[in-house]
Amino acid sequence: MTRKTRSDCTVGTFEKKEGLPPGTIRNENGRDTRSDKKIGTIRKEGDKK
Repeated sequence: MTRKTRSDCTVGTFEKKEGLPPGTIRNENGRDTRSDKKIGTIRKEGDKK
C-alpha cells in the first residue's frame, strides 16, 4: 500500500518526485494546473463536486 501525498506538496514538486513530465496534472477544463498549486487544494476542489 502506498502512502498518500502530503497536502502541502505543490504540483511541480509532485511531478518531479514521481517522474512525471511537466503538465501531467490538469484542471477540469483541460488546461495545465499551476505548478505552485497545492495538492490539498486540488483535493478540496474534488470534494466540492
